[in-house]
Amino acid sequence: MKKSRIVTRLPGDRRKGKTDWARVDALTDGDILDAVKSDPDAVLLDDKFWRTAKFFSPAPKVAISLRVDRDVMDFFKSQGPRYQTRMNAVLRSYVEHKRRA
Repeated sequence: MKKSRIVTRLPGDRRKGKTDWARVDALTDGDILDAVKSDPDAVLLDDKFWRTAKFFSPAPKVAISLRVDRDVMDFFKSQGPRYQTRMNAVLRSYVEHKRRA
């Protein structure tokens, strides 16, 4: 396992991000719309979309204690942060496969 680096921060002690918030605050709705229109990956959502949109809130996760083999845990952790989310995705895939069978 890799060494962890513990950083202690005081309440109210925030790191400086790279976002230029003054520039963002100065954007007009027109500027934002133009930026979205020039982005090939962006999709403008019109009034029709919002009339038929449905609110979806996923069910909350259940906290459990689960014993797994060391090599399994090491594998998922070695893939980077959010290893528990990936483990859940693998289990979900298994459940959906079994339900189809």
